[in-house]
Amino acid sequence: MSRLATTTLRPMSRAVSERPALDGPVLVVGAGLIGGSVAMALSRAGIEVFITDVDRRAAHVASSRGAGSEEAPDPDRVRLVVVATPPDHLGSEIIAALETYPRAVVTDVGSVKAQAWAEVAGSRADARRYVGGHPMAGSERSGPMASAPDLFEGRAWAVVRRDDCNAAAVASVRALVEACGATVVEMAADDHDTAVARVSHLPHLVAVLAAGSLADAPRNHLALSGQGVRDVTRVAAGDPELWRQIVLANAEALTLLLTQVRDGIDDLVESLGTGDGERLEKILRAGVAGTEAIPGKHGGATRLFATVNVSIPDEPGALARLFADAGEAGVNIEDLRIDHDPGRAFGLVEIDVAERRAESLIDALRARNWSVHR
Repeated sequence: MSRLATTTLRPMSRAVSERPALDGPVLVVGAGLIGGSVAMALSRAGIEVFITDVDRRAAHVASSRGAGSEEAPDPDRVRLVVVATPPDHLGSEIIAALETYPRAVVTDVGSVKAQAWAEVAGSRADARRYVGGHPMAGSERSGPMASAPDLFEGRAWAVVRRDDCNAAAVASVRALVEACGATVVEMAADDHDTAVARVSHLPHLVAVLAAGSLADAPRNHLALSGQGVRDVTRVAAGDPELWRQIVLANAEALTLLLTQVRDGIDDLVESLGTGDGERLEKILRAGVAGTEAIPGKHGGATRLFATVNVSIPDEPGALARLFADAGEAGVNIEDLRIDHDPGRAFGLVEIDVAERRAESLIDALRARNWSVHR
């Protein structure tokens, strides 16, 4: 595992107007979803950005969408390199960046840290200029066409520092994170890899297993599909080759967590086989407790929000009208989900609002002839 020293998690953020200046030019290596989004966010912030990719067409597409210049920068001018390549190439690209750009700080956006760090530590490159990073943002979509300059707004971004990191290098990576609109969370590599295994990689694999059970299902079974199965399986549509690399790179942490899940499944199967309702309810309540433990908006508890369900017609402007009516009622929409089965002429919008505002929103929407319930 990593030689990194353990660091206490310290989430920190600043308002947009207070974000520190980032010293450019910045070179982004990799023009996919994350790399392209980093380049677009920095370009929008007025920072000089260059972007490159082994697929020159991808770099061209990203550049044409506002991700900076696809031309090769002067190595002596580059002040920050962001490596956004697939996990299998992360370590070698970090080393190459440290050697090619002698005046630059190097960071990455890889979802697993220990493997890349082992390669960097075993090289002759100046590792003091390398500070690991990982934005907790993404999509089941991939490629430069999926990138967006606001992808990281309000998201957590792990900054994986070590005792030997140059202080200026850490400050530069923190400035990158804040320039992209994200929130800095400092942690050590081992802690990071375990954390992402728990909150990202494990859920992805569970979704894969659930989605895989649908592949050969009878069509009349699939005709009953609703929003629940879509919610559970959505992330399973991610790029299999990329996820193969991610999962293998974080195999140790995932093996432990998957073993725990397997034990839970065994417990569930046994409770069903014996008809042990009390044991089954305990398992179900543990699931509720887990969902309530997930931080909500601004790090708050999700249970402080109430869900208001609104039936919405499948017609142009309906969603905009609903938003306008909620706004006129003085209620802020914290989150929403849309359930729209292809066979229905209407959809169901689940709106999350502050608990204390739920009843006033219901009254206001009913007064405007919306079909609403909690």
